[in-house]
Amino acid sequence: MSGPTKTNALRLLDAAGIPYSTREFDYNDADPCGTSDLALRERMFKTLVARGDRRGLLVFCIPVDQELDLKKCAAAAGDKRVEMIHLKELLPLTGYVHGGCSPVGMKKALPTLFDETALLYDRIFVSAGQRGLQMELTPEDLISYVGADTADLTK
Repeated sequence: MSGPTKTNALRLLDAAGIPYSTREFDYNDADPCGTSDLALRERMFKTLVARGDRRGLLVFCIPVDQELDLKKCAAAAGDKRVEMIHLKELLPLTGYVHGGCSPVGMKKALPTLFDETALLYDRIFVSAGQRGLQMELTPEDLISYVGADTADLTK
């Protein structure tokens, strides 16, 4: 049996020599993260794309069970106001579909912020660039690779 498809995000991590593991799950399952294990679930981060009034497109990675606080995001990004992009804009702007957006390998490098809670864990999960596939790696490696900052981003 072969492993998961190598997505652009995984190929980029391979080229950079960053260690990771992958985890597949049924995207259509009732559990959108593929696990009811709370200890595992709290290490899962979703990737959201927004637009700031000054800096333009921004990427935010927050815990899957949390909600983005747009006022905190604007302050952290140096904008007065931040709004989520429309779903129809996601693929043309990032190269990723909803449910498979990864902070690694977007069409263009965008300013990225991780919720500060990512640093509480030895390893976190983010999308590997396709629905139903996650990559697990150290938050330090991921944050360094994408040139991200950390801040309090959730409500």
